[in-house]
Amino acid sequence: MQDRLRKSPVDLEIVIDEGAADGKLELRLWLRLLSTVTLISQEVRRRLRDEFATTLPQFDLLAQLDREPKGLRLGELSRRMMVTNGNITGVLDRLQAEGLVVREVSAEDRRVAYARLTPSGRARFRRYARAHEGWIRELVGDVDPAMKSALLAELARVKASVRRHAASEDAS
Repeated sequence: MQDRLRKSPVDLEIVIDEGAADGKLELRLWLRLLSTVTLISQEVRRRLRDEFATTLPQFDLLAQLDREPKGLRLGELSRRMMVTNGNITGVLDRLQAEGLVVREVSAEDRRVAYARLTPSGRARFRRYARAHEGWIRELVGDVDPAMKSALLAELARVKASVRRHAASEDAS
């Protein structure tokens, strides 16, 4: 237990004084969201590593390909995962070596490559996904279902606000 406490991430919210709420509500909201996502991600990473000897990027790549049975262009995969093509290549290499993913060159344009799950990759991902869903349910299990629904609705408004303002910055 002591070892686990030492490895716990520093809560990002400590940078804001709880008493100094004047004008810092938005900053506190952002830090609360960021620290919550960080805590969940770290726990999911740990469980993926411990239970399946896999990584979160591998899980994410498999998840993207599971949604697209015909496969995805590598560039689209990079865009969806918000990482570089180089990052995708490294993850794909490992998954291909395990027989979970295949890469195919486009018949129309040899510069374009696609990745898709193998049947073994699809079966393995489904096992990972079932476990992942259970972990998330467990991690947020102490939150009342009505509150989860309310949070989803409010976070949709936060997300829309961010998109609206980010888009307006791009336009100017």
